[in-house]
Amino acid sequence: MWFTRVSLKNPVLATMLMLALVVLGIFSYQRLQVDQFPNIDFPVVVVITEYPGASPEIVESEVTKKVEEGVNSIAGINALTSRSYEGQSVVIIEFQLYVDGRKAADDVREKVAAVRPLFRDEVKDPRVLRFDPASRPVWSVAVLPDGQEDKQPSAVELTNWADQVLKKRLENVRGVGSVTLVGGTKREINIYLNPQAMEAFGVSASQVVEAVRNENQALPVGAVRSLEQERVVQVDARMERPEDFGKIILMRRGGAPIRIDQVATVRDGAQELESLALYNGQRTLLLSVQKAQDENTIAVVDGLAKAIADIRPQLPPGVKLEPIADAARPIRVAVNNVRETLIEGALLTVLIVFLFLNSWRSTVITGLTLPIALIGTFWFMAMFGFTINMVTLMALSLCVGLLIDDAIVVRENIVRHVQMGKAPYSAALDGTQEIGLAVLATTLSIVAVFLPIGFMEGIIGKFFHEFGITIVAAVLISMFVSFTLDPMLSSIWHDPAIDTHGKRGPPVTFYDKTIGRVTGWFDRATDRLAEAYQAILRWSLVHKLATLAAALGIFAASVVMVPLLGTEFVPKADFSETAINFYTPVGSSLEVTEAKARQVEGVLREMPEVRYTLSTINTGDAQGKIYASIYVRLVERKLRERSVDQMSGVLREKLRAIPGITVTHVGLRDSVGGNKVIEFSLQGPDLQELERLTQRVMEAIRPIPGLVDLDSSQKPNKPTVSVVMRRDAASDLGLGVAPVANALRTLVAGTTVGNWRAPDDQTYDVNVRLAPEVRNSPADLARLPFVSTAMGANADGSSRIVRLQQVADVREATGPNQINRRALAREVSINANVANRSAGEVSADIRTALAGIAFPPGYGWQFSGSTKNMQESFGYAVSALALAIIFIYMILASQFKSFLQPLALMTALPLTLIGVVLALLMFRSTLSMFSIIGIVMLMGLVTKNAILLVDFAIRSRESGVAPDGTPVPGLPRAEALLLAARVRLRPILMTTLAMIFGMVPLAFAISEGSEQRAPMGQAVIGGVITSSLLTLVVVPVVYCYMDDLANWARRRWHRQQAVTRTADTVEPPPKIEGLS
Repeated sequence: MWFTRVSLKNPVLATMLMLALVVLGIFSYQRLQVDQFPNIDFPVVVVITEYPGASPEIVESEVTKKVEEGVNSIAGINALTSRSYEGQSVVIIEFQLYVDGRKAADDVREKVAAVRPLFRDEVKDPRVLRFDPASRPVWSVAVLPDGQEDKQPSAVELTNWADQVLKKRLENVRGVGSVTLVGGTKREINIYLNPQAMEAFGVSASQVVEAVRNENQALPVGAVRSLEQERVVQVDARMERPEDFGKIILMRRGGAPIRIDQVATVRDGAQELESLALYNGQRTLLLSVQKAQDENTIAVVDGLAKAIADIRPQLPPGVKLEPIADAARPIRVAVNNVRETLIEGALLTVLIVFLFLNSWRSTVITGLTLPIALIGTFWFMAMFGFTINMVTLMALSLCVGLLIDDAIVVRENIVRHVQMGKAPYSAALDGTQEIGLAVLATTLSIVAVFLPIGFMEGIIGKFFHEFGITIVAAVLISMFVSFTLDPMLSSIWHDPAIDTHGKRGPPVTFYDKTIGRVTGWFDRATDRLAEAYQAILRWSLVHKLATLAAALGIFAASVVMVPLLGTEFVPKADFSETAINFYTPVGSSLEVTEAKARQVEGVLREMPEVRYTLSTINTGDAQGKIYASIYVRLVERKLRERSVDQMSGVLREKLRAIPGITVTHVGLRDSVGGNKVIEFSLQGPDLQELERLTQRVMEAIRPIPGLVDLDSSQKPNKPTVSVVMRRDAASDLGLGVAPVANALRTLVAGTTVGNWRAPDDQTYDVNVRLAPEVRNSPADLARLPFVSTAMGANADGSSRIVRLQQVADVREATGPNQINRRALAREVSINANVANRSAGEVSADIRTALAGIAFPPGYGWQFSGSTKNMQESFGYAVSALALAIIFIYMILASQFKSFLQPLALMTALPLTLIGVVLALLMFRSTLSMFSIIGIVMLMGLVTKNAILLVDFAIRSRESGVAPDGTPVPGLPRAEALLLAARVRLRPILMTTLAMIFGMVPLAFAISEGSEQRAPMGQAVIGGVITSSLLTLVVVPVVYCYMDDLANWARRRWHRQQAVTRTADTVEPPPKIEGLS
């Protein structure tokens, strides 16, 4: 290697290059952002449209379908789904991963703007949002009374302060996207209409609405100008006090004014409560914060914490703030744990190197590769725009053993040349050159494995892109250091304790008498192992068929054992948090759901592992007053005996004892999407047929073992009130559908008719609505008065009044809670969790059950969520594995100048399977994306040992020339293999044990949240152990067969060439004229 020669001749240059890598790495590290996952652009756009008071069916027909039809023509759409709730439409447009998310959002905004004129006036403007996988609240704080009875503010005062002061302060924090107030009781001026008084005075709701709108205004009317000045003129007719609204004159009758306070009651009150939050069973205000797109979670949370610290001295009397959920904590815990794993693995790796090399100088020379390669990798991460996250740090922790491998092999070979009697300079140069091509081949094999990982397709490819590129950069840096710094230090910093015969002197120093005894014992144990290996290999070379048959049997056994492993997409991580979701019977009020939430919280607080609970109703994903979600913060993992999964099983049993609730989720959610583990849907045109099919499917899959928390979007119909107009009667009385519906909207849902500016300079809504006590039943609605336009006036000049029951039938009915759609057709989504079985096993049983159900034409089912992602990602991983194997073969063929010999080396690949299966079974892990990436990683690792072994054997078989000029014949094949086994066993053991011990902290999952990444380390350790043991025996045997095959092919080719040359030398017979 030319750069080895340059570094040996110019040690200062080599030193400066290493320092440059370290300085650039440290400089880059300080500027890298920290996050949980790589910053990935998921091109998903959400359109949210509010239609107050509308049923799901009306929302679907009036809003959802129009939005779907408008955006469906956009190119690049992968999936189009929607949810129609009471008063809200949510349309989700998922684009292909290659589509730019910002452009997709702009295209959707353009299409939505085109369909906006088709909406009714009551529909609010749609909101177009870009989806962010981290769009769940990153932080939340509870606003609570501090418990001092004499200073406790009212709920309205607390909400006003939180909304006007705290919320605005949090919104000003850099990176905050939105702040949502949950459980607030906002101040509102309520004008409660009295139906009896309205009927007596002949006043309609629309007249009250128009009167308030017209009288409560401040209008500019121009300006008056003179030569000296100009003054603005405005009419200021705003109400100064809430009670002034009651003095507004609606009309005059017989000369007497009829005022609002004669037909309504004006109250300085609050908006009706639509959502609730409970902190440890106590009602609270909750402010949930979402970060803006592409902002760093830790930076946002740190800014929020600083804002809270600044505002605490300014808190009103009787108020305290309690931070609840912190999305930055799992990130910090995970990143810190991976950092600790990285350091622990590095220390264990260096310890293994020290035990083998038995020299602190050699350990330092070899170990310097680790910090230089790791720190230098941060420079490349900064250049590629990566962040410090779980994926990149996991990549660095996994490749700790890889990074020192090249340095171990190079240093061990240099030491061997020193022991042959060479000078340090010559030993460094010759040793590096001798092993250089083998090291290059092993490193390129690693690169060949991880480059396909870095460029996989699908969601998993997006997540593991930084993983693959980070490892490639790290191993290339480590190879460069091994070819420059290690030889240079070996040439100028020789260990005098090692003599030319490879023996250490007698124990003289304190080190020799203490640590030296341990390393000496390790040396003797290694020598004994080498002798045993020689005997095993000698037997195997004699009994090749038996050895090959045993290897095939082991591989077959591993294939048979694979089904014993369960499958899942991504393992869940225990960060001392969990969640519970449930719903109460359809039609339940907010107060009923609150009472049930308190019961569930009571059950939770009986468990010693629970620190605190936070319940929210009708917020976030739980749309509807019957839905509740409880966030549970647990004590640290090291302080509790049970994991979240173990607690979940106990909780499900306890929650069954609470009547009136249906539990839909207990425990951890899917680590990637934050949803349930099992998700699939039924599609078809007719909602009633879908409901029937849903019942059959739920009955069929409910008995499946391991299936828990089963739920569907199809719920029992919600009680509703249907107003059916009698058109003839309404027409005779001068009433139409639209006037009646608009008046009913005001009376029942309420109409905001403006605002009132309070003395504190804050504005509050003014709402016109029926009083709560007269809108509780269908009978109340039937008695509502309407002004007739076809019956003339009464004797006193008042309008004729018609009650609703005279022109319409008011009936009790039922309607759907929500309507789901996919690909412009209706669907019912079904979801569940798994317990004591893997997601793959449960999904397979569900497929079997669904296959046994006859679906009518036009109806079908499909999986989504984690199950779909698992299938797609496993396929992408298999493609990456196949590509890696092809690249490895091409590299090995180029290295050994043979088409056959690489096949012998690649027999090490299938021998990893038995170790992977046994390791995952022992740790009770599943076959997930992390363990599969570990298997792909093994493809590059296990060929390293085979390369070192076969490369030396081939070199030993080649004839050479001694330093004195005499020819040196090559060794026979068997002797060359035995010599390679004796010489290369030590570096093979060193690299193997360095890899194993470097991953031990990762594999044992001893830190919080490490369950997610542990299967990768477990798979690698198991595969490395079995492959290393079997490779040392099987590869030499297969090498012999491949060599025999090559010799046979060569001899046959030579015979054919000889025949061809003989035929060419025979003269052709003379040509006879006249014959053709």
